[in-house]
Amino acid sequence: MVDRLTGVLTSFRNTSILVIGDIMIDQFIWGKVSRISPEAPVPVVDVTNETFLLGGAANVLNNIFALGGQAVICGVIGRDPMGDKICDMLLERGLSQHALVRLDDRPTAVKTRVVAHSQQVVRVDREKKGPVTGKALKELLRAIEETLPQVKGIIVSDYGKGVITREFMDGLRAVTKGAAQIISVDPKVGHFRRYRETTIITPNHLEASRATGIDITDMETLIKAGKKLLHDIDCRSVIITRGEAGMSLFEGDGRVTHIPTVARQVFDVTGAGDTVIAALTLGMLAGLELKDAAMLANFAAGVVVGEVGTSVVTPEKLRKAITSFDHMEQLTAL
Repeated sequence: MVDRLTGVLTSFRNTSILVIGDIMIDQFIWGKVSRISPEAPVPVVDVTNETFLLGGAANVLNNIFALGGQAVICGVIGRDPMGDKICDMLLERGLSQHALVRLDDRPTAVKTRVVAHSQQVVRVDREKKGPVTGKALKELLRAIEETLPQVKGIIVSDYGKGVITREFMDGLRAVTKGAAQIISVDPKVGHFRRYRETTIITPNHLEASRATGIDITDMETLIKAGKKLLHDIDCRSVIITRGEAGMSLFEGDGRVTHIPTVARQVFDVTGAGDTVIAALTLGMLAGLELKDAAMLANFAAGVVVGEVGTSVVTPEKLRKAITSFDHMEQLTAL
């Protein structure tokens, strides 16, 4: 198994994926707290550093790029300084901007996190929600249609900000009809029925519980929820990520595989879902069977949750995590 999982890493460079979804910037303000404000009972953060990272659907793209794959991002950003920053960050990575739709009336979404002593103090969101419709929606679908010949697979990253609407998913099915591309979905609660006829969706256990109305408290309710999702959404497979319990894979032929966690320690789960969907899709496109691709994604998630902040995993980190895992016999027995 070690050879199978590590052997595909070099082939990622030949894999290109179209990432579609809600694009944003993750801004981190780093500092120290040594006193409480005299104006209100809140900590005073002395800022020491500030960083900007690709966030939302763009963090999925960032994960693909970090793993050595190629990617194109499709979504909407504002015609504003933060939108310019996203374009600059893509240029720095040598990634295309041609599938971005820039809007005058919709600012680029920004999530600002203030972090002191490795603890998040507060998060501030600046965004405009609401469905993307009309001319902007047509531009998105046109960009997707033009990009399809250049990619092997599609990731839909739904953060619930307005890009992944029912109308959009209907349009996506229309432009991809007859195409052989894998379509992976990182879902949003309340939108699950929009994802029908996709290859795989990757909810966490809370999202799966809310989507099915089944309170997941044990293995029996977990299996019941996973099978219900497969039936209700009419997708080929479902992975339910379960935090410290690992993840569970439900396949259309009835097979269920429970994959234990490989994380040694958990500091921050920010962006872990983006890492899972990126590594999973790369693995499938590189030729891994679905179960092995899920195990690869599980290792990738184990790397990023051990780091503070929105993080990504490189092939080197992933290879080290796989080869140094002390309990590989637990996975080979699956």
